[in-house]
Order: sequence, then C-alpha cells, then structure tokens
Amino acid sequence: MYDYGRRGGGVLGAFILGGLVGAVLGLLFSPRTGKENRDLIADKATEYWDDGKDLYETGRDKATDVFETSRAKVTDIYETGRETATEKTEDLRAKIDEARGRLKDQVEYATDVARDKVAHASKDAKEVVAKAGEKAQDTLDLVAEKASSPEGEESTPAF
Repeated sequence: MYDYGRRGGGVLGAFILGGLVGAVLGLLFSPRTGKENRDLIADKATEYWDDGKDLYETGRDKATDVFETSRAKVTDIYETGRETATEKTEDLRAKIDEARGRLKDQVEYATDVARDKVAHASKDAKEVVAKAGEKAQDTLDLVAEKASSPEGEESTPAF
C-alpha cells in the first residue's frame, strides 16, 4: 500500500490538485470566449479573495476573543491561587505560633514541676542524711561508751 504521508501531500493535497486540474480543463473546453473566461475568472477571483479576507478577519477576531478570554481566566485563576496560598500560609504561621506558645507553656510547666520535685527530693535526701548522721553519731557514742566502760557491764543500745 502506498504511504501518502511520506511525500507530504497526502489525501488533501491530491484533492486540491485534482480540483485545479479540473478547473483548468473546464476553462479550456468552455463554450465562452477567452475574454468572457478571463472576466469570469477575475470576478470569481475577486469574490473568493473577498470571501478569504472576510474569513481571515472572522478567524482573527475569534482567535483574539479566545486569547483575551483565556488570558482573563488564567489571570483570575492565578490571582485566586495566589490569594489562597497567601491565606494558607498565614493560617499555617498562626497555627505554628499557637503551637509554639502551647509548647513554651508546657515546657515552663514541666520545668516548674521538675524544680519542685528536685527541691522535694533534695529536702528528703537532706533529712535522710541527717537521720543517718544522727544514727551514726549514736552508734559512735555507743561504741565509745562500750570502749570506755568496764567489760562486765552491759549497756542498752540507744536505737
């Protein structure tokens, strides 16, 4: 099968070429005189030229309208997107600031609780050390008393 696409003409090119050949043959075998054919061709050429201009103007106007409408829509979409992005950014910043404030409050609370617990544990540790010191002193006193007393006497422990 022949590939019309390779030569670039295709079916449309063959159709146009056939139309031109038909028009030339029609003129050659026409019953009118040469002057009449030239006048007819000039009139038809002028008519087709005017139709082509009108078609061009209409197409250009439609293309301009489509371009302007598209430009307006794209601008609207862009502005809407930009406004939405700005709003979302501001919302996100507000949420981050709010979360930062809550986190700061929680850290301050946890720090206060930790300080209180450390202070309480320190107080408890001091009390335990003081009691241990007293017990150690009582034990030392007992040992000293035992060491200084005669061996036969028994004394009662202090604890």
